[in-house]
Amino acid sequence: MAKDIEVKELLDAGVHFGHLTHRWNPNMAPYIYMERNGIHIINLYKSAAKMQEAAKAMQKIAASGRKILFVATKKQAKEIVSQEAEKCNMPYITERWPGGMLTNFVTVRRSVKKMDNIDRMKKDGRFDSLSKKEQLQINRMRAKLEKNLGSIQSMTRLPGALFVVDILREHIAVKEAQRLNIPIFAMVDTNSDPREVDYAIPANDDASKSIKKVVSYVSEAVVEGLNVREKDLEQRRKEKAEAKERKAKAEKKAKTAEEKK
Repeated sequence: MAKDIEVKELLDAGVHFGHLTHRWNPNMAPYIYMERNGIHIINLYKSAAKMQEAAKAMQKIAASGRKILFVATKKQAKEIVSQEAEKCNMPYITERWPGGMLTNFVTVRRSVKKMDNIDRMKKDGRFDSLSKKEQLQINRMRAKLEKNLGSIQSMTRLPGALFVVDILREHIAVKEAQRLNIPIFAMVDTNSDPREVDYAIPANDDASKSIKKVVSYVSEAVVEGLNVREKDLEQRRKEKAEAKERKAKAEKKAKTAEEKK
């Protein structure tokens, strides 16, 4: 279960700072507490409630065995998101969003397979038999693919959900997920439309402290979901082994009874 979060923690992280009032989106009105010095202040009680709601849903998705793709290409979010996604063993995009990443997933998977093929070539010795020029070209291609797609190498199918930092910047990712009915979780600032996503977390999506606070909170929930899944799988393995053992004992007993006859 996602832990409770204190409003003071969010306040200290600057989660409440929105954009200038003239840059607001009217659909964010329910999440705005007040205006101060020309800046909208986000209602942190609502932010905390939405964070817990999102964390609970993300925990369930992780427990079901589906992947959650984290997306954040803005400078102040890239490193934070990559670190937190790695902590919970989830794929992420922190470089340019590859157009068709979701809607043309088969083509993207082909590019990922190219990386796998190059890695196999290096392991089985085929790479060493190439000329230096060919090796250089392949290494350059591998580096480019790694930069753009390396973090999704383990994602063999479409994700179960997206977590996005700044839906205006990542509008292409949001549109692709909408088209495929993939649930979207997102940090939504006062200049964005919360109706674009399924789980909107009203929060400052520009400050690194704010981003860290929100992303680390949901990533912890994902880890909890993965732990629940692991326990469930372990229980199933145990029950399967016990059933197998019972069956073997029953067969042995039946065979012994048959021999006595």
